[in-house]
Amino acid sequence: MDFKKFENKIFFRIDKGEEIVNSVKHICKELNIKTGTITGLGATDKITIGIFNINTKKYHTTEFTGDHEISQLYGNISSMSEDVYLHIHVTICDIKHQSFGGHLNSAIVSATFEGVIEEIDGKVNRSFDGESGLNLIKF
Repeated sequence: MDFKKFENKIFFRIDKGEEIVNSVKHICKELNIKTGTITGLGATDKITIGIFNINTKKYHTTEFTGDHEISQLYGNISSMSEDVYLHIHVTICDIKHQSFGGHLNSAIVSATFEGVIEEIDGKVNRSFDGESGLNLIKF
């Protein structure tokens, strides 16, 4: 993994074998990023994505293995319990160009991943909301 900061934007690369979510958290902690957005694209051969079931208040996850392009990754950075909190969604495509998407839980890079974090001046916190079952932004 490598990154470079330009004013409020951080360009970064995650290398083969590295995990995306943990790598982004590492960058945020190292640069003390509390709030921002993240975008990216790349390739993975092992990824877990989820869909939230409103009735059960649980994520249902699916693991995809084999060659997949990350055609779009987008999310936000906030804080929960004084720790970095990432809320990231992803769209992946398989060898037949079929697309799948949802909440990104984990992804291992198979070739490379390139991303941009845009840091926002300020701090946004989250807390658990029992009614929805989600960690919601609180202002």
